[in-house]
Amino acid sequence: PALGLFLFTIARDPLRIIILIAGAFFWLVSLLLSSLIWFIAVKASDPRDEPLQKGLLIFGVMFSVLLQEAFRFLYYKLLRKAIEGLVALSEDGCSPISIQQMAYVAGLGFGLMSGAFSMINLLADALGPGTVGIHGDSQLYFLTSAFMTMVLIFLHTFWGILFFHGCEHRCWWEIAAVVVMHLAVSGSTFCNPLYVGSLVPSYLLMAAAAAWAYILSGGSAQNLRRFLLCKS
Repeated sequence: PALGLFLFTIARDPLRIIILIAGAFFWLVSLLLSSLIWFIAVKASDPRDEPLQKGLLIFGVMFSVLLQEAFRFLYYKLLRKAIEGLVALSEDGCSPISIQQMAYVAGLGFGLMSGAFSMINLLADALGPGTVGIHGDSQLYFLTSAFMTMVLIFLHTFWGILFFHGCEHRCWWEIAAVVVMHLAVSGSTFCNPLYVGSLVPSYLLMAAAAAWAYILSGGSAQNLRRFLLCKS
């Protein structure tokens, strides 16, 4: 599904591709910084203290979420400046891309890079040694991880729309809602290997975020009905 979004809505537009790649880069930088902080914290602590190491892992995840959202805000500020430059260079005084479209493309860039790293980690685990479920654990590890990766890609896309709308209209509670949802989804992964505890809440939040983003983007029930019935 994420590849379909890229092919049908972004691949044919060079400007959208640039915004997508830049968004992926911003997410990558946030991951690099959060990984560096977590690595230093682990090296400076006692590796034999399991409660401490688990606490550091939780801290690392929460810190990474906050850093990602901080970089999303920085990317919004950068794109806002870019729109002003595009308007100044255009002949008709209009930007070739709206802030809503930028929010969608930037969110998808965040999501695709996040999904790519999740996939790389899974493929590294798949090389072995051992077999999934050999000690009685769930054999659905790779399948559930694929579904979790997909929901995170879509969530980042919807969060991008919500976040940019909040910044654009000074609705700080929308930005806070995005941060809270991001923390909730990331925190739910600590329920694994009880995958129901992470997948079900994440998909429910995705549905809510999708409906919210659709409404903020100007969508309506009438437009949705026309789309489903293939009417113009």
